[in-house]
Amino acid sequence: MDTRQKIYISIGSNKGDRLKYLQDAINLIFNKIGKINIISKVYNTPAVGFEGADFLNCCVILESDLEPNKVMQELLAIETSLGRQRDENLGYQSRTIDLDILFIDEEIIDTNTLLVPHPELHKRKFVLKPLLEIAPKLTHPKLNKSISDLLEICEDTSVLEPINIWLKNPSKQFQFTSYNYIAIEGNIGAGKTSLATMISKDFNAKLILERFAENPFLPKFYEDAKRYAFTLEMSFLADRYQQISDDLSQLDLFKDFIISDYDIYKSLIFSKITLPEDEFKLYRKLFYLMYKDIAKPELYVYLYQNTERLQENIKKRGRDYEQNIENEYLDKINTGYLEFLKNQTELNVKIIDISDRDFVDNREDYLWILSEICHKDDATQN
Repeated sequence: MDTRQKIYISIGSNKGDRLKYLQDAINLIFNKIGKINIISKVYNTPAVGFEGADFLNCCVILESDLEPNKVMQELLAIETSLGRQRDENLGYQSRTIDLDILFIDEEIIDTNTLLVPHPELHKRKFVLKPLLEIAPKLTHPKLNKSISDLLEICEDTSVLEPINIWLKNPSKQFQFTSYNYIAIEGNIGAGKTSLATMISKDFNAKLILERFAENPFLPKFYEDAKRYAFTLEMSFLADRYQQISDDLSQLDLFKDFIISDYDIYKSLIFSKITLPEDEFKLYRKLFYLMYKDIAKPELYVYLYQNTERLQENIKKRGRDYEQNIENEYLDKINTGYLEFLKNQTELNVKIIDISDRDFVDNREDYLWILSEICHKDDATQN
């Protein structure tokens, strides 16, 4: 289930290097909270409600799966890190940075720590003008008026002057569009499905997920490996071949690239571990008949995790049939992948050690992995 919400934020500064404070705030929002979709123009605006220097103001839309109160906490922490000192007794005053949540989707939130929509936004031209640029169809859920309607009836007479400088969107530093097809691979519990899903959402990719849950032989294999190994591997091979062939042949004009949480070569890696020698030789012949006709990923990312971390992840996700997987089996899978990657010459491979990373719950780790993936280097990464 996608828990991400669109969050609309107003950013302002009227102290020091105002433009730098805006850019620093945007960078920190991206690092701490979520992907920034769009940034408005920057406007020079007079101070409202007190005597002070002019502000630079803009609005941004981002996506985040953080809870609203957590978003608010992170914004306050960003303000503090950029030198904002709050003193509620002094009322409005000049500040290095001001970050306000305007909307979260079209929710209404009324708690002791958070009011959404922002109760003053419809009175502020320096909010409505940049917001109109990036969210013209957004409707205020309490006032039932669009942003353009609110701007038209706004009584604020301030004169806003757009400046001819655009702020940089930090999301643009990660470029995936040079690839048509990326495969994320890894051992059982490495996090390949989570990473592929996160990238697909952040960078508008068509997502292909392995249909392991639909395979009736998988639970049986974990109960009696010798009996069901060949049946399991053949069923996986047939399903992977069909899925990859079908999904890669269907052009999606609304997606920028394709990302999957597996590559079909995993069939050969796993079968070499699970099958006796005579069955593996037969399986290998069948595999290569199919493999020559399958499109290969233009980037192959292998997520390496040590066996201890793999077991922790397997326990955490709680699939009953996986709970008795032995360390030796996971070690063999890791060895099989690494031998394959070391000896092959056709694929553009990046091996990324994430044993000390938690990219699902730690955004900084996620951004680190993105930087490793996007680093331009055609050689295998160790």
